[in-house]
Amino acid sequence: MELPKIYEPKKVERKIYNLWEKSGFFNPDKLPSIRKKTYTIVIPPPNITGSLHIGHALNITVQDALIRWKRMQGFKTLWLPGTDHAGISAQNVVEKQLKKEGLTRFDLGKELFIKRMWQWMEKYGDIILNQFKKLGCSCDWSRNRFTLDKEYKKAVKGAFSYYYKKGWIYQGERVVNWCPRCQTSLSDLELEYKEEKGKLWFIRYPLKTKNYIVVATTRPETMLGDTAVAVNPKDKRYKELVGKQAILPIQNREIPIVEDRVIDPQFGTGAVKVTPAHDLTDWEIGERHKLETIKVINEEGKMTKESKICEGLNVPQCREKVLEELEKENLIKKVEDYTHSLPYCYRCHSLIEPLPSKQWFLKMNELAKMAINPVKSGKIKFHPKNFEKPYFDWLKNIRDWCISRQIWWGHKIPLKGETDVLDTWFSSALWPFATLGWPKSTKDLKRFYPTDVLITARDIINLWVARMIFSGMEFMKKVPFKNVYIHATILTREGKRMSKSLGTGVDPINLIEKYGADATRFGIAYQLMGGQDIRFMEDNIVMGKKFCNKIWNASRFILLQIKTNRERFSVKLEKGKNLTAADIRILKLLGKAIKAVNKDLESFQFGKAAHILYDFFWHDFCDIYIERAKIQKDKKSTQKILLYVLLNSLKLLHPFIPFITEEIYQKLPIRGKKKSLMIEEWPKPFS
Repeated sequence: MELPKIYEPKKVERKIYNLWEKSGFFNPDKLPSIRKKTYTIVIPPPNITGSLHIGHALNITVQDALIRWKRMQGFKTLWLPGTDHAGISAQNVVEKQLKKEGLTRFDLGKELFIKRMWQWMEKYGDIILNQFKKLGCSCDWSRNRFTLDKEYKKAVKGAFSYYYKKGWIYQGERVVNWCPRCQTSLSDLELEYKEEKGKLWFIRYPLKTKNYIVVATTRPETMLGDTAVAVNPKDKRYKELVGKQAILPIQNREIPIVEDRVIDPQFGTGAVKVTPAHDLTDWEIGERHKLETIKVINEEGKMTKESKICEGLNVPQCREKVLEELEKENLIKKVEDYTHSLPYCYRCHSLIEPLPSKQWFLKMNELAKMAINPVKSGKIKFHPKNFEKPYFDWLKNIRDWCISRQIWWGHKIPLKGETDVLDTWFSSALWPFATLGWPKSTKDLKRFYPTDVLITARDIINLWVARMIFSGMEFMKKVPFKNVYIHATILTREGKRMSKSLGTGVDPINLIEKYGADATRFGIAYQLMGGQDIRFMEDNIVMGKKFCNKIWNASRFILLQIKTNRERFSVKLEKGKNLTAADIRILKLLGKAIKAVNKDLESFQFGKAAHILYDFFWHDFCDIYIERAKIQKDKKSTQKILLYVLLNSLKLLHPFIPFITEEIYQKLPIRGKKKSLMIEEWPKPFS
C-alpha cells in the first residue's frame, strides 16, 4: 500500500507500460465482451524516416487522452497504429547514405537499391513507434500497419485499377512541379514556398512596327521559350495591340499578343510573357490559345538546345547571359526590387522547375464534390470550424491530381511497362479503411469503420484529409470519420516555426528523460486553450512535473492515513450518511469537475479539461479538503471520502497522465479493483 517518498518516472514508466501490454487491454478484442459500442481512431501514420518531435507529442497526447477516456466509458476502443513508407523522403535518406559511400542509386540499380531500402526500413522504420510507447500510447500494436505491407499493396492496386477502369485515371502531358534533385514530379501541395527578395525586370519586346510592348518578369531566362505576350481583355491600354505580333528578343521569333482573363492588369505593366513549358498558368493560357510549347529547361535544371545561346548552362548562368544580351540591345527599360514566394521541394528543399512532362493524373471533378458534400451537410465536422473555408476553397479550385512519381521506392503503377510509382498520398488516402482490411469485407471493417475522429495538423488538410474523405465516400460509400480535430502548431518561444536544422526544435524524448512522460503530456495539453499557435515554454512541462509530485504526495498522505486499517475499502458512498459540510463540498466540486471534463473532451477542449483537473486536485482537494480532513473527528468516514475522491481523481487524470495514475491505483486498498486503471469505470457525479 505504501508509496515511496519520491516519485521517480523512469522507474515507474517502463514497468507500467509492460503491465499494460501484458494485460492485452490495448486490443479491443481483449476488452470485456459486454462492450458493444465502438470508438476508433487511426493514427496519422508517421514517416518511417521520422523520430518523435514536439508536434507528434501533441498529436499523440490528445489521441491517447480520447482513447483512454472512451475506454473507461465502456467503449470497445481501437487506436490503430502504423507508418507511412514516405516515398521521396525515405528514398532521399538512403540516397544520402549512398553518397557517403561514393555511390548513387543508379550505381546500385533498381533491384539492389530497393533491397537496400528494405534493409534500412527493417533497422529504422519502427523507431518512432517505439518512441510513441515512451509517451504512453495505448495503441493496439497487434494491428500495426505499414503502407507497403502485403495486404496494403493489394488495397492500393485495387484502388488504382478501380479508378482506371472508371476512366478517372489517365496519362497526359502537362506542366508539373519538377524537382531537379529528386528527379520526380510533385503535386502543388508538396511544395514549400519561401519568401525571397528578387528583381522584377521590365523588358522591351519590339513590335513589327517601330514601337514595342514592355513586359515584366521575375524569370528572364524563361523568355527563350516564350510563345506569346498576354494582356487582360479589360485592359484598354493594349486594345489596339491584341492580335498583332511582337518580336521575341534574342530568339528573334514572332509571337502573338493575346488577351486572357487570368492576367492581372496591376502586375508590372499589365503585359506578361507567356512560356507554356515553364509555368502552369502559362500552360493553361497556351491550351486556350493553342500556343506552341518550347521546352528550354530540362529535368536536370540545364538549358536545352531550344534555348540556343544558353544550351548546357544551368538556370542562374542562363539568366546572367540573357540579361547581358538584353543590355547590349538596350531592351531593359528598368529593374525594380521585388519580393516574391518561390517553390521548393518539401523533402530536399531544391528549387522547383515547372516542366512539361508525361504523367498519370486522377480526375478530380467528381471526387472534389464527394469531399465537399459530407462537410457541408455536417456528416463530418471540423474543429475548429473555421478550417472548413480553406478546405472548400481548395476543392472548388482543384486541378486534376498528378499521381505518378519518378522514384523507385513506393507502390509501382500497376500497368504493363510502367516504371513510375504512385504519389505517397495516393496510398495514405486509403488509410482509414485499408488498415481495417479493405478491399476484403473483414470483421474489423464492419465493426470499426467509419472511425470516430481524425486528429491532425492544419498543413495536411488538403494533402491528406480531403483525399481520405473522397476515398471513403467512393470506396466505402461512407465518411471515413465523423470529426476532424485540427490541433495547434507548436512554435518556438519567439513565435517561429521549429526547425531541427536551425537548432530550434524541441526533442520530446529529452523532455521525457528529464521530467517524465506524464509531465510532458500534461504540460503540452495544458497549453491547448483554443489558439492555433502555441509558443513552447519548458515552464509548462516543469509545472506538469510539480503537479505529478503533488498528486504523488497527496496520494502518499492518504495511504498513510489508512495504513493501520487492514480492510479493503468499498468505494460506494451512501447519500447523507456521516457527511460533514467539508465532505459535501468536495463531493459537489468533484461532480462539477466530472461534468466539465466530459463536456470539454467531447468538444476537444483538452486545455480547458487540464486546467479544471489541475485546479480541482491542487486547490479544492489538496489545499482545502485534505487540510480539513486532518481535523475531522470521524476518521473512518473521512478516510473513505479521501479514498473515494482520490480514486475518482485518478480516473479523471488518467487520460492525461496515465503512468503515475496507474502506479498509484495499483496501491489503492479498494474492493472490486480491476487489473488496470485503464479499464476502470469512468466516474459519475455523486448524487
